Amino acid sequence: MIATITQQDAATELVANYLSTIKNQGFSGDTDASYATRLTASTDNSIYQQIPQGVIFPKTEKDIQLALQTASRDPFLSLTFGPRGGGTGTNGQSLTPGIVVDLSRYMREILEINVEEGWVRVQTGVIKDQLNDFLKPYGFFFSPDLSTSNRATIGGMISTDASGQGSLVYGKTSNHVLGLTTYLVDGTPMVTSPIDIQKAKVIAEQDSLIGSLYKTVLDISITQRDAILEKFPRLNRFLTGYDLEHVLSDDLQTFDMSRLITGSEGSLGIVTEAKLNLTPIAEFKTLINIKYDSFDSALRHSPFLVDARATSVETVDSKVLNLAREDIIWHSVSDLIADVPNKDMQGLNMVEFNAVSPDDIKDKVNTLCTLLDECVANQTNGVIGYQLTNDKSDILKIYAMRKKSVGLLGNVKGSQKPLAFAEDTAVPPENLADYIVEFRALLDSHNLQYGMFGHVDAGVLHVRPALDMCDPEQEKLLRTISDDVVKLTAKYGGLMWGEHGKGYRSEYGPEFFGEHLFNQLRKIKTAFDPNNRINPGKICTPIQSEDSLVSVDSQKRSYFDKQISIDVKTSFNNAMTCNGNGICFNYDENSPMCPSYKVTGDRKHSPKGRATLMREWLRLQESKNVDLLEVEKELNKGEVITWWERFVHSREKNKGVYDFSHEVKESMDECLACKACTTSCPIKVDVPTFRARFLNYYHSYYARPLKDYLVGNIETSAPLMSKFARVINPVVKTNLVSGLIKKTVGYVDTPQLSIPSLDKRVAKAHKFNFELLDSLSGEEQNNYVLIVQDPFTSFYEAELVQSFITLITALGKKPMLLPFKPNGKAQHVKGFLHEFKVTAKNAAEFLNKLSDINAPLVGLDASLVMCYRDEYNTILESNRGDFHVQLAHEWLQTQSFKSLSAKKKQDTEFTLLSHCTETTALPKAASVWKTIFTDIGLTLNTTNTGCCGMAGTYGHEAQNQENSRTLYEMSWKPIVDKNKPDQLLSTGFSCRSQVKRFEQFKPKHPIELLAQVLS
Repeated sequence: MIATITQQDAATELVANYLSTIKNQGFSGDTDASYATRLTASTDNSIYQQIPQGVIFPKTEKDIQLALQTASRDPFLSLTFGPRGGGTGTNGQSLTPGIVVDLSRYMREILEINVEEGWVRVQTGVIKDQLNDFLKPYGFFFSPDLSTSNRATIGGMISTDASGQGSLVYGKTSNHVLGLTTYLVDGTPMVTSPIDIQKAKVIAEQDSLIGSLYKTVLDISITQRDAILEKFPRLNRFLTGYDLEHVLSDDLQTFDMSRLITGSEGSLGIVTEAKLNLTPIAEFKTLINIKYDSFDSALRHSPFLVDARATSVETVDSKVLNLAREDIIWHSVSDLIADVPNKDMQGLNMVEFNAVSPDDIKDKVNTLCTLLDECVANQTNGVIGYQLTNDKSDILKIYAMRKKSVGLLGNVKGSQKPLAFAEDTAVPPENLADYIVEFRALLDSHNLQYGMFGHVDAGVLHVRPALDMCDPEQEKLLRTISDDVVKLTAKYGGLMWGEHGKGYRSEYGPEFFGEHLFNQLRKIKTAFDPNNRINPGKICTPIQSEDSLVSVDSQKRSYFDKQISIDVKTSFNNAMTCNGNGICFNYDENSPMCPSYKVTGDRKHSPKGRATLMREWLRLQESKNVDLLEVEKELNKGEVITWWERFVHSREKNKGVYDFSHEVKESMDECLACKACTTSCPIKVDVPTFRARFLNYYHSYYARPLKDYLVGNIETSAPLMSKFARVINPVVKTNLVSGLIKKTVGYVDTPQLSIPSLDKRVAKAHKFNFELLDSLSGEEQNNYVLIVQDPFTSFYEAELVQSFITLITALGKKPMLLPFKPNGKAQHVKGFLHEFKVTAKNAAEFLNKLSDINAPLVGLDASLVMCYRDEYNTILESNRGDFHVQLAHEWLQTQSFKSLSAKKKQDTEFTLLSHCTETTALPKAASVWKTIFTDIGLTLNTTNTGCCGMAGTYGHEAQNQENSRTLYEMSWKPIVDKNKPDQLLSTGFSCRSQVKRFEQFKPKHPIELLAQVLS
């Protein structure tokens, strides 16, 4: 059996006392010292892991001030703090052994916009894409770009002076900061903006903390200016640290402390507000995708493209392109980056032009295209072809692919994974090609695989060598490569940390700056944070401090992972491979991933959070000498501990006895099992699968709630209940019975069984007859369509199955309804894996018997059909067989509708809301429905939505009611409200049920409408 896991690495008594103290003094945000929350904050998008002592989530600036002021008094003077935004940094900037100050949960307000003056004021927890969505109606955007824009915060961008695509034109974050509000280590607020240097000198004479800061910074920036100008590289990128060069304007007449704080990686204070300048949106865009015979050709051609006065020039190599081809995202760009016949595309440059009027780019584009035509014709510069698009939606699709490719690199097979540690080097663009030749030679000398992409116009290339950090020798190699890259970038006039900040590479600061100039940085740190309490170890330490800088040799995630046996790591690969890219934190409410995180705002409830907790749970179980795989084999055979033992363990749980398993369970309970993570995550983290396995373990030790048995046995009980629907339906609707079910089982809004039942709706000719099918020729069998039943449509929406039979008939085919066979999806969701295996085995045996029949198997519910494809493969492995069940739209797209037309006049347009499982697993589904409707003369509009909040039985569980409704109101309700009931269509049973309970009408499935207008 599994083991009880006692409190791990508990927060100190001092931290617990501190968190209690600030709450008692009026801290309005959240404080959390639970192991699960601290684990979730222990990683970012880097290779490092540092478990903090606690996490606070301030709601206001007063919260931050209170937290810092309290920590400035005994007995809390030893506490340290680390500000955190989106946690998307690739070098550990937001990791701390102290207390994390997470601004991303609550401090996300856009406070003020001044269109006339072109600025906006925001809290620093605002997400970059959130800000741009707000600005778009005004015709502006915040222009520094980055691949993590849908989850990176403004505070994080300020911390690392972030920039990305288009930086030659749009610059870095620091070029757009007009002012900051920063809370210093003692809680003192400091508001900064560009001021006349004489005014700065007056402030410097004041007898105050801020006065002393101005005095120190003015003195160093003026007296050391020659040394600063000589050492700071002439690059489009900033080296992160303390920007002593740009604190002063070129004419030395303006002083701006904000420039010092921007890029300081949170080591000088906690930035809470930012005033940012705005850039007008260029309405006219052209993107030219230039294809090359080699990556070297693409790099060497880039200066020519920069000279063409492009807004940006992005590049990717063949490895990144090939990974994108294997991902769900490729379907959206395959026709925009088509292969060149008889040519091998090994590199791609994406050249963007944009302007406020078409005339501003027309000549530039035409000139470049003429030159590219010559390159193709003459076979020069390695150019083998190009494609041009002016469609902004297509351009966004291409950039979405480019952004996702960053994460896709982490999805390569094997234990060696491309890692971010030397992947944002910057050199002068004219040196880039030669530099990359040497960089590749360095990696090739160690026989390493790697992918390359980046901003060639700025001389920044992202290179991620593949290493296995659980291999001690390869971990040493990371140090060797890091040292060599530092030397190599210096040779070519650049630096190692050209875009993503120093973080754990801070140890290279003294060597880069030299002792004298580095000591000036240490003086700055001393003035702001003399006791090294704000993000200690990053950038530099105070002058008198004996504390060390963080190092590339610091503790990594692999320190924990290597304690897990190889067999267990391999078995739980769908959790172990999470690399922290954080795309599951996507702020977009219309994005399917991840609904539980979107609604709670708690990162424990994200795929990344759950993967982190699962990894730690595996490690701790093995540390207790539990053979997890052997235990699982026993459980899946039906061998479990006695009910008495589970009762005793559950009694201990109810008494409050700690077990880390409870924290993991709480995280898993919020999962809707929608499976969006399995396709939307570039690493393909699969929470529903490892969640089911965890629940299987957990409930072998602790008793299950009654509702689990109700849900797990729905496929057994539904056929029986349907026989008595006329009695059961009115009884279940009564307040007495529904209240009793809610109180005893924890289940609400029980759906009504179909009346009449499916069995009474289906003519005898359409019922299953194996002997008839078996007697037919292959050609005659092909005229049949075998309908695979599921418990939801068969027993709760029999009218849909009936409509499908009508539609099949209208298409000239013969429908045949297969007998109901439980699928087991509900059992899998609740972790009844032994029972699920039995169910899957029985269903697979039946469906495999039909695989020799030359007739398609078609199901109506996406989640159950996908279960045949995914979960059956996992649980049955080689015994699954080769049967294939299609979803209705997959079969319908093979049929001809062009000869048909709607027989009933339809004057309205229709809007389709898709099932989230279907959207993520089969992204072309909506376009298939749209084509069918067009073929018969109807108009179908499709729209992007997130999860409806029902997700199978999730929305029926009493504990989930608030979250279920909130999710519905996020993205579904606004669209529902814009459409009349008879205009709205939806493909998901749970989605239709959700609309019905909140809006008192049930949308039709597209099949129902098609059957209605074609019959």
